[in-house]
Amino acid sequence: MKIVMMAVLFAMIATTLMGMGVTAVLNMPGYTSQQLMLAAAAGFVIAIPVAWYVAGRVLANVKM
Repeated sequence: MKIVMMAVLFAMIATTLMGMGVTAVLNMPGYTSQQLMLAAAAGFVIAIPVAWYVAGRVLANVKM
């Protein structure tokens, strides 16, 4: 059940973190496309453990 919850949360969390990274890079003067892709990739990778943690916390609080 935790994997399913993680997959659902991952879609939202990854999009948010990737968007935050890209927005931060776009606000820097003289950014490159490589920096944009690196920021998006970092958000994607960071979202995996974040989604796992959030899924565990959500399922711990849900009475089944």
